[in-house]
Amino acid sequence: MPHLSRRNFATVTLGLAGALAMGTAFAQSYPSKPIRIIVGYQAGGPTDMTARLIATKLQTALGQPVIVENKVGAGSNIASEFVATAPPDGYTLLLAAAPITMNGFLYKNLKYDVQKSFEPIVNVMTAPSVLAVTTKLPVRTVSELVALAKQQPGKLTFGSTGNGGSQHLAGELLKQRAGIDIVHVPYRGASAALNDLLAGHVDLVFMTSMSALPHLKSGNPRPIAVASVKRLPQLPDVPTVAESGFPGFEAESWNGLFAPVKTPPEIIARLNAEVNKALTAPDLRETLVSQGAVVVGGSSADFGKYIDQEVVRWGKLLKTLKVSMD
Repeated sequence: MPHLSRRNFATVTLGLAGALAMGTAFAQSYPSKPIRIIVGYQAGGPTDMTARLIATKLQTALGQPVIVENKVGAGSNIASEFVATAPPDGYTLLLAAAPITMNGFLYKNLKYDVQKSFEPIVNVMTAPSVLAVTTKLPVRTVSELVALAKQQPGKLTFGSTGNGGSQHLAGELLKQRAGIDIVHVPYRGASAALNDLLAGHVDLVFMTSMSALPHLKSGNPRPIAVASVKRLPQLPDVPTVAESGFPGFEAESWNGLFAPVKTPPEIIARLNAEVNKALTAPDLRETLVSQGAVVVGGSSADFGKYIDQEVVRWGKLLKTLKVSMD
């Protein structure tokens, strides 16, 4: 390492101190204009709903408009790429879902890397997938579903919110683990998949609990298993997929907030603190929990570790399944 004279050392020290002071001053003046939260999914869906709940709380806390923009398409990649290339100033954020940790294995030539292109701010919530079947299908358990699928290979259909999403991959995982042949039918969002399941146009769907909990509680469509470690408190009588004969079977969705890489740490800390405060608000918590979500929160470092774990977990699965969107 080159030797620094006292004069040069002082210059470097003053330079670093000046940079830190500028960063602190910038963070203290933040925000001075509207903030955008970009969502890669349709308006009215679970991720959009979460984004709007957070936006409302942040707007009050930060004293600036917080606007949710939906940039739908390409498995949420359009939104992710937009934020990854935005200025790292805290004014363009991404409210992402589980597919952002899968897309690197599904799509070639992405313009972002979930572990390199973003600063994780906070994990907002998680929501397990629920395996539900149309009431027209004469099954009430996973074992009955598997038996019927084996009797009629290639006849049963499973819907999802789109190619490459967590619901699609949960269905592919079930196919692999159970050794069954069921046909994937992708939809453009949760509401379309739910409507066709209710009408009996598809036989089963792995759906995020947030998108259909009132229907699931009523028994139409019929929930037969939850793809989480524990049973969902809102559906206490519905067993997990693991309890139904497939140990280790997990497929959950989540929503977390990101900023472009190199966003000043002071801004990340400010946003993390404000979102964590928002997650303690009784009205917000009640809304999320009533929809089947589990409120998370925590530090940005915690969220970063979670993202790393999800990339490893889904990467192993996708390499085994050999699923590709290109």
